[in-house]
Amino acid sequence: MIPSEDAAVRKRDIEDRLRQEQETLSFIRESLEKSDQLTKNMVSILSSFESRLMQLENSIIPVHKQTENLQRLQDNVDKTLSCLDHVISYYHVAKDTEKIIKEGPAGRLEEYLSCMAKIQKAVEYFQDNNPDSPELNRVKFLFEKGKESLESEFRNLLTRNSKPVPSVVILDLIAGDDDIETTDEMTLEHLPENILQDLICISGWLVEYGRNLDFMNVYYQIRSNQLDRSIRGLKEHFRKNSSSSGILYSPAMQNKRKDTPSKKAIKRPGKEDIMDSEIDSYIHCISAFVKLVQSEYQLLTDIIPEHHQKRTFDSLIQEALDSLMVEGENIVSTARRAIMRHDYSAVLTIFPILKHLKLMKQEFDQVLQGTAASTKNKLPVLITSMETTGAKALEEFADSIKNDPDKEYNMPKDGTVHELTSNAILFLQQLLDFQETASAMLASQEIGTSSSSYNSEFNRRLLSNYICKILGNLQLNLHSKAKVYEDAALGAVFLLNNFNYILKSLEKSELIQLVAVSQKHPDKAYRSHIEEQLQTYQRSWLKVTTPLTEGNLPAFQPGTKLKDKERQAIKDRFKAFNDGLEELCKIQKSWAIPDKEQRDTIRRAQKDNVTVAYRVFWQRYSNVPFTKNVEKYMKYKVEQVEEMIEKLFDTSA
Repeated sequence: MIPSEDAAVRKRDIEDRLRQEQETLSFIRESLEKSDQLTKNMVSILSSFESRLMQLENSIIPVHKQTENLQRLQDNVDKTLSCLDHVISYYHVAKDTEKIIKEGPAGRLEEYLSCMAKIQKAVEYFQDNNPDSPELNRVKFLFEKGKESLESEFRNLLTRNSKPVPSVVILDLIAGDDDIETTDEMTLEHLPENILQDLICISGWLVEYGRNLDFMNVYYQIRSNQLDRSIRGLKEHFRKNSSSSGILYSPAMQNKRKDTPSKKAIKRPGKEDIMDSEIDSYIHCISAFVKLVQSEYQLLTDIIPEHHQKRTFDSLIQEALDSLMVEGENIVSTARRAIMRHDYSAVLTIFPILKHLKLMKQEFDQVLQGTAASTKNKLPVLITSMETTGAKALEEFADSIKNDPDKEYNMPKDGTVHELTSNAILFLQQLLDFQETASAMLASQEIGTSSSSYNSEFNRRLLSNYICKILGNLQLNLHSKAKVYEDAALGAVFLLNNFNYILKSLEKSELIQLVAVSQKHPDKAYRSHIEEQLQTYQRSWLKVTTPLTEGNLPAFQPGTKLKDKERQAIKDRFKAFNDGLEELCKIQKSWAIPDKEQRDTIRRAQKDNVTVAYRVFWQRYSNVPFTKNVEKYMKYKVEQVEEMIEKLFDTSA
């Protein structure tokens, strides 16, 4: 029974599940039927919507196209109206701008340039669209009128505001190079800032729109004139105020500087030193030119277009540069004429200038970069001219020392230093201030070209050789001149004075070191010459000392009576001594030995030489009865002889 019950239970379960499945299936069928119905309804709705959309599109598209056409027409109308307004404005440009153009740009440059821009556009429009229009001629006339006014304004602004730089400002600018307390570089303000900006605007417009470069000629002419006036003003400043004692600086710079350098004046024996101030003036004008031109170039680069700057600058500096070069050549010509007159000291005017030109050459070359070759070459040509003239003067001076004639009337009566000696030494001493310049001159003649490739030692040796040549020529000439004196002792004094003067002058300066480069121990050589002349001079006293020292003097025995012959011999010796002493003291008192040390040495040597012999002679015969008139023969005591010798070479005694 149990198994049949289980089967029944299972059967019921199966039947229940089957029923549930049938119910689910029935629900699904109903749902599918509803879904199909909904789908059919949706398809119907979409079909209806599509139909309506097609109807709407067929209605809207024509309207849209019509609207688009209308909008295009509206835009065309607006553009046409705008073009008409623009075109019409060109016809009003002449009327709107004529008054301003006629009145000119002064005081309203920005507004004026705005008007010129409108006129230019009108000109371009009429040329492109209506070249036969009378309006084209009108605006063209206004444009040309406006361009002329701008050119005139450029000239007027530049003319009214360009002033020569005051001399004291230039001197401050030059002195600023050496002023250890000046840290900021001094600059020149040639034009007020607002004027400069106006000039820049006008320049830019004339180049870009005016297509006219004439204003650049106006610029260089005006600025060239101011540059020239500035330098001429500096020359006038020197002419009125400078002296050969020093360099002029402005009061401001004198107060700022710790020390004010002074220029050693060039001394020309027997000549006026008017040229000294002219040399100062020229040297300062050269420095001023460089500084002013540097400043002018800075100003020019602001106003003149870059590709026209170098040509304009070249033209601007010509007048002032040519003036300086002509003045330099005039100085050279003056020196040449002096050389022809055998006034070789005049060539010393060239040395400080040439030295300064060489120092300034690098700055000159820098500031003249970009200028024409002819412009760059002007300074080298002047330098070469000065070097050639200087070298010629040095050569001829050496010859003049050798060949200076021995003229009796030209010889110092007292045997003192000859003018030739003092002039020669003075010339050589002044060469010391220009050693590099002088040695470069000599080197240029030695090697026929610039000495820049040779070291300073080579040049120094050349200068040493030249100085030795001068001294050698001088020595030969002095020996020749000494022979003019009839009295050999005076000739010896003359040579002694001159050699001593040369030696002392050499020792007091660097000349001794320069001479020593070529000649060992030049001081010993001159001392030997001096000693030789001293001995020659001392031989003149033999007429005084010989009667006292020569043999065959009478021997005297106390209590023995002298013979007449012996008494006469003693008398003759005393007389010869007295006459010789008086004669020499009288003559040699008027001779001169300017060097006190040398004078004292000679007097002392003569006193030792004469009084020693006289004292022995005096002591030997002072108690001998060789005469009744003792005072006639024993006129001078030893002390008196010393006093007489002490008065030698003293015209006041």
